[in-house]
Amino acid sequence: MPSKKKKPFYQHKFFLSILFITGLSIGGYFLYIWWMEKQAGFAHYPAFGISLPIDYSIHGIDVSKHQGVISWSDVQQMKVKDVDLKFTFIKATEGYSRVDWQFRRNWRRSKEAGLSRGAYHFFLATKGGAKQAENFISTVKLEEGDLPPVLDIEELYGARPADVRKRIQEWLNIVERHYGIKPIIYTSVDFYTQYLGSDFDEYPLWVAHYIQKNRPRIEREWIFWQHSEKGRVNGVVSAVDFNVFNGDSAAFTQLLVK
Repeated sequence: MPSKKKKPFYQHKFFLSILFITGLSIGGYFLYIWWMEKQAGFAHYPAFGISLPIDYSIHGIDVSKHQGVISWSDVQQMKVKDVDLKFTFIKATEGYSRVDWQFRRNWRRSKEAGLSRGAYHFFLATKGGAKQAENFISTVKLEEGDLPPVLDIEELYGARPADVRKRIQEWLNIVERHYGIKPIIYTSVDFYTQYLGSDFDEYPLWVAHYIQKNRPRIEREWIFWQHSEKGRVNGVVSAVDFNVFNGDSAAFTQLLVK
């Protein structure tokens, strides 16, 4: 049987060189991606399905009936690298009489799972603030360790901005008197700038803005930022909004109901 010829040494050396260059190229690519993400202020987390801002340590979600039945223990247990979820905002009420059909379950189960919870009211701009405040108050019983109540205002529905501001202020005043804590306003950057402005600068702001990756494009101070509406979390079957808190754990604790 004829013996096999050995490959010349230069062919082995060429093959090893190709492997080295390929490995160097792949490593350089991932290093470049890491550097670009760091410059942009975010990093991609495949398990969450989205990129997360890197300069914030406290992350959370907000939910409503649209997320269906949630396994809150799965939500609480999910951790990807250095990120887990610490809080949730839950839709409670809308308008004069509507109560989100998943609110009471979400409210109870999220607390049992160990998340800090907050409740929000979806404000109908064409209706009075007092009756909407009554709907929220009759539904939501805040306890020690809960987040402040939230007014969610997103649309004018044809109402005059001046009238809407009066109705919003009415809701805020009644709710603050009842709970003894200043409510948070949730809205988008554009809505706040166009229709609310300096009239409500004294209230904590939870702002929705999906374009910039390091911070929302708004000049005034804010405490929560909804940076994506396409996140994925264990225990939730549909996409979910992701948020960050603008501060450290001490500041977050200070915000909670005492």
